[in-house]
Parts: sequence; C-alpha cells; structure tokens
Amino acid sequence: MKTITQFENKKVLVLGLARSGQAAARLLAKLGAIVTVNDGKPFEENPTAQELLEEGIKVLCGSHPLELLDEEFALMVKNPGIPYRNPMIVRAREKGIPIWTEVELAALVSEAPIVGITGSNGKTTTTTMIADVFNNSGQSGLLAGNIGYPASEVVIKATESDTLIMELSSFQLMGVDTFKPHIAVITNLEPTHLDYHGTFEDYVAAKWQIQKRMTAADFMVLNFNQGIARRLAEETRATVIPFSTIDKVDGAYLQDDALFFKDEKIMARSEIGVPGDHNVENALATIAVAKLSGISNDVIRETLMLFGGVKHRLQSVGSINGIAFFNDSKSTNILATQKALSGFDNDHLILIAGGLDRGNDFDALLPDIKGLKAMVVLGETADKLTSLAETAAIPVYHVADVAAATQKAFELATSGDTVLLSPANASWDMYPNFEVRGDEFLKVVETLRGEHHA
Repeated sequence: MKTITQFENKKVLVLGLARSGQAAARLLAKLGAIVTVNDGKPFEENPTAQELLEEGIKVLCGSHPLELLDEEFALMVKNPGIPYRNPMIVRAREKGIPIWTEVELAALVSEAPIVGITGSNGKTTTTTMIADVFNNSGQSGLLAGNIGYPASEVVIKATESDTLIMELSSFQLMGVDTFKPHIAVITNLEPTHLDYHGTFEDYVAAKWQIQKRMTAADFMVLNFNQGIARRLAEETRATVIPFSTIDKVDGAYLQDDALFFKDEKIMARSEIGVPGDHNVENALATIAVAKLSGISNDVIRETLMLFGGVKHRLQSVGSINGIAFFNDSKSTNILATQKALSGFDNDHLILIAGGLDRGNDFDALLPDIKGLKAMVVLGETADKLTSLAETAAIPVYHVADVAAATQKAFELATSGDTVLLSPANASWDMYPNFEVRGDEFLKVVETLRGEHHA
C-alpha cells in the first residue's frame, strides 16, 4: 500500500456502512483522517458500528441528520447503493464536498495494477475466470470490488507484484475521479438498474467512467457483438481490444467452433467448463486480458476447461438419478435467463422462474422457452410467466417458493433432464437477495440427494 498524506488530519464522512463502508473507514483512519461514520441502522443493532467505535472511529447511527454536513468535511465516501437523490448527498454536493465510492480511495493507495471488469451481465463470472487464469499462471490475481472483497480492504496488503482483479458496478463507477485500471473490460451493456440511473444513457455513462483516465498505454476490452460497444470504441484514449462471437476481430473471437486471439487458436468451444453462449463471451474477454498480461495459451486453456462456474451464476450442483441441477439465481433479468437457456436442450429442461414484478412483460423470453419440458413459476410475476408458458404451449406449475419449485421440478424430471433455477427476476418480493434464494435451491437439492441416495 502506498503511503499518502492527503487525508492526514482531514475530516472525512463515510455514509453507509456494509462491508465497503467499514473497509473505507478503517483505511481512512490508517491514512490519518478524522473519520465520522453515519449509518441508518440503530447503534444497538449495528455490530459493525460498535466495532469501529471501539477502534476510535466516531460513529453516528440511526438517522442521517443534514446538520452533520455543517462540519467541515473534506470528503464524503458513500455506499454505492445510496442514490444521488438522497438528501445527505444533495446537501454535500451543494456544499462542494467531493463524493467518492471506496474503489476510488483504494486505487489511490494501490501499489498493484488494476484489471477492472464491469458490464450488465457476466461481470462476476468473467472476474473470477480472469483471477483464476492469473493465479494458475503464477501471477497473483487478487479478487476485489463488487465481488464481495472490498477494494479498500484488499489494497492494504496488495503489493506491486499482485494485480487487483476488480469487479465494478455502475454504482461504484459513478464515484470515481482518478481511478485508472491498466486493463478494463465491459462484458456487455443492457438496460438495467434504470430505477437508480433513470435512463440507459446515464447508466452507460456510469459504466464508461471506467476508462475516464486511461491512456493509449492501457487496454479497453469491449464486446463487439454490440453496436454500442463499437461506437464507444471511438470515444476512448485507451487501446481497444475487441472480442466477438460473431465476427473475426483484431482481438479475441470465435471461429469454426474454436476460440482465437489474433490468429492463435486457444481452445475449442466445447472445452469451456461452463455451458452457454454467454460463457463463450466471458471466456473470450478472459482470453483477451490473459494474452495482454503475458499468460500462456496452455494455462488459459486448462483454466477455462476446469472452470466450474460461480456460486448462483449457472452453478452446476450435480445430479440425482441422472437429473442435473443448475443454480442460476443471479439471473435477475430477462437477458441473463436468455443467456442461461442458450446452454441447454429445451426438450429436456425444466425451468424455475419468477420473482419481483418491476412492471415489465416477458414477451422477449418467448423464443427462448419454446419446447421446454415444463416451467415452474413463483413470486409476483408468476401469473405473467404462466401466460407466457401457455402461449408457448408449455406445461406450467405455480408454486409458493423456491423450495416447493425445486421439489416439483424434480418430480417432473426423468433421467437425462436438467432442472434450472434461472428466475429472470429480482428476489426481493420473497427473499432478501439472490444468494438467499439460491441457497434455498441448493439446500433442497442436497435434501433430495440424501433421500434418493444418489
């Protein structure tokens, strides 16, 4: 970690705790800042705030008093999920206080170069693939960012011989200024999080912050399957490295069912360890980063062959009596479920879907579900999905929750079939997050495995 002095004896407000706020508060304290943490959860229910208080950091919990901002703060570090319309952030802006997310802070003190990965779908899988390739090559790739390892925590121990492999959300990227990865990846861009950003244009602008400080000595890896990425390629100083499953590009591409990088064959498509067209795209992005980082073709191929997926993202959880189970709870939108469905034979597939109703219809899914063996639906969107299934002449069953859905799907399946949880909806109507939803699926699969001694 670099030693910097710009925060010594400066007052800094950390707004919102969670893991990233906790990490930012500790890093700022280490850098000599006078830190105040403000979190909405009451102090007595807030063990993180209690820990920070014991460490000598000032904490104010239970409310967000605007008068707090009358203190002379040099900086606000905000939780990425707090929208910019929040009164505390509006007031901070009025007062001219810089507003960062903790990835900006981490990058300031990082000795390690950064590979930054963002996009609408595939971020977590691609980030994990890249880290695996780095580590299998003997280079040290440290997972950081939106993948569950706060960058401000990881950066403390990272040295110049490490590389931070950092997953970045649009929320995080809205709060950066000098942040500069050496290699950046945008997996794809689709309309999502519009309840936060307002418009697709604003969402894309947030993602595009990733390359704000990059130069021609840095590399921007873009998905040339998308016209928007081809347009953005004209708007960066970074050296663009494209990837595509459609065209032969000057980067990573799919040709004759094999993955190439600039005329070098890396591996056969069939050798990728996880199914689905989207994972071909994720593998091509990984290949581009690996080749730019001097990693050998053999290491890339072996790593991608052995890659077993990420928990809750098209995660293979084994089989029972010849019936395979995949947990894709992280598919919280239609596009993600379309990509998941592309990896399976619909004649032998039972899809579990449904969740929070955001007001959209599911007509776009119709071509992708044609020929499914069955659908099991749940949550607020169950009726919409039932109508969709009936339009496609697919047997459909409405159940109460994921546990009941998993049980029902297993009853409907025979040897050679696959049960796929890929909800195409957020979880918040029934579950706190997609992880809890996926864990319920995993638990029922384990119970079924025990009952059937498979």
